Amino acid sequence: MARKKVIEIVLDTETTGLDYTKERMVEFAAVRLENGKIKGEFQTLINPKQHIRKSSIAIHGITSDMVQDAPTEEEAMPKIMEFIQDYPIVAHNAIFDYTFLNEASKRVFGHEISNPRIDSQQMFKEIYPDLESHGLEALTEKFNVPLTNHHRAMADTMGLALAYPKLKKLYLQKYDWECKQLENIEYLFERYLRIQQTVTTLQSELQDLKSVFKLYFEQGGKPIVSQSGETLVYNSKQTFGYDFHQIKDVLEEVGAFEKAVKVNTGFIDRLVCGCRLDEEKRELIKDARQEINETRNIQIIKAGK
Repeated sequence: MARKKVIEIVLDTETTGLDYTKERMVEFAAVRLENGKIKGEFQTLINPKQHIRKSSIAIHGITSDMVQDAPTEEEAMPKIMEFIQDYPIVAHNAIFDYTFLNEASKRVFGHEISNPRIDSQQMFKEIYPDLESHGLEALTEKFNVPLTNHHRAMADTMGLALAYPKLKKLYLQKYDWECKQLENIEYLFERYLRIQQTVTTLQSELQDLKSVFKLYFEQGGKPIVSQSGETLVYNSKQTFGYDFHQIKDVLEEVGAFEKAVKVNTGFIDRLVCGCRLDEEKRELIKDARQEINETRNIQIIKAGK
């Protein structure tokens, strides 16, 4: 029996900025995978007909001069969609590239795209949850794939296209194992709770040991070096609370405001979705959105809650 042909489109976009409702693509690249093998590629610069933010140029290096004679969005999108067709889209943090393509499709064709979306970053997190980073560079390094000229669309696309089949194989194996466990779901939940309690107990035990270490140093103890080379030391650091209104002007004057103040995005999301704001203020906050990310998590509600 002939093997079924599985076609997926690996792609990457570079943009004028992060807000998909206001910014535009300046570069697009895609690779056609057939059963994990590269069978075609497409790339183009795009003239966004608007300013490219300096923060974006610092990442991808694409300037207004470079796209001056490039196809416009109206000229590029038909060729892009001809290459993509209705095949699944694979991208790292796929929702970012997908939303930019979707907005461009609405502007040029008057309708949204409907391609299935595959997020290789989410797959990578599920396979290797213990890694410090799950960016594209970490992915290609994990699978020994060269990644040169990082943050240009075709370079990133090619790096992902070479790493993705290896990632997908592990992900499908994990998915197959998960499906086989579904009939044991009640037992696995009980097992999860036992492990969770064990972790909590171990964390308490670690804290007890840290308390002993702290006492040792406070009584004049010297740093301790383990047999494997780790060194136990003791540091004391003071922190202060600040009246934000008194220092706000100073922070803005010295250009440190954004670094000093981190927006609580979770709180703002809840505020927008709640009923405390009138529609005008709600829309003002929505207009300030700059990027979109997607997370999927389970939640355990304690008994009696």
